[in-house]
Amino acid sequence: MKSEISTQPFTQLLSATPRGARLARLLTVQQLHEWGWPPSCAVSESTALLVAELAANAVTHGRVQGRGFRLTLTVEVSDTLRIEVTDPRGDRPPLAGRSASPIDERGRGMLLVEALATRWGTEPWPPSGKVVWAEIALPCPVITTSAPATQPSTSTAPAPEVAH
Repeated sequence: MKSEISTQPFTQLLSATPRGARLARLLTVQQLHEWGWPPSCAVSESTALLVAELAANAVTHGRVQGRGFRLTLTVEVSDTLRIEVTDPRGDRPPLAGRSASPIDERGRGMLLVEALATRWGTEPWPPSGKVVWAEIALPCPVITTSAPATQPSTSTAPAPEVAH
């Protein structure tokens, strides 16, 4: 792992589509790799699962026609990684602790978030949206620097080509 991690958050606006949710997961793994956590490590794998679930929820439950969702990754106080997914539907908070029956096709996502995250929650995002956030503990303290490891993008990323 790199000894210096940027204090600059990684932020990306994505389309509220299944492709946008997939891209959020892929960009997360890439950013964590640039910060020093390889794709096969526990931090990267857990974070990718959390982002996949939060992004899928934003696409499924937080979608408003013509509006996307925002992914933000931040290393806080050198031992915590904070994941934020912002969507325009503040009237639909995630349901915590919901148990699904064995035949239910949905309803297990937030159980996964509860299992992987150290803490998670929601906050309003004025005027009408919400931020669903999750934090995971980093395995060892890292030294942060104000110089960005990479320049975070705030524009919509082009969708990757899909091989057929």
